[in-house]
Amino acid sequence: MRLLPDPVWPVLLLALVSAVDAVLCIGPVRFIADCFRDVHFPERWWWVTPWLKAAAALGLVVGIWVPLLGTVTSVALVVYFALALGFHVRARDFGRNFFVNATGMFLLCIFVLWFSFVR
Repeated sequence: MRLLPDPVWPVLLLALVSAVDAVLCIGPVRFIADCFRDVHFPERWWWVTPWLKAAAALGLVVGIWVPLLGTVTSVALVVYFALALGFHVRARDFGRNFFVNATGMFLLCIFVLWFSFVR
């Protein structure tokens, strides 16, 4: 594994996606609220998601200059979306949210981890 990302552009792309995701989780917007309900994510914990996703975006950006921070953040995002996939499977929610949102983000996170930190 690398201490700093190379190339940087995938990390910046994932940081941008995470930042937008964080903003969408404020409230949250309807399709995210529906997703949380579909997987039985307790509403009392919804307030945590924008903070987690904003921290991920910040960790990825700062990790461009701080050794290991980007790697740790990238691994944490892979774990986060693996857990999200598990929530969908447990709830038997195999619709758009599972295949487009959770799986798409999981694959993007794996790509960034592999392409910028591992290969």
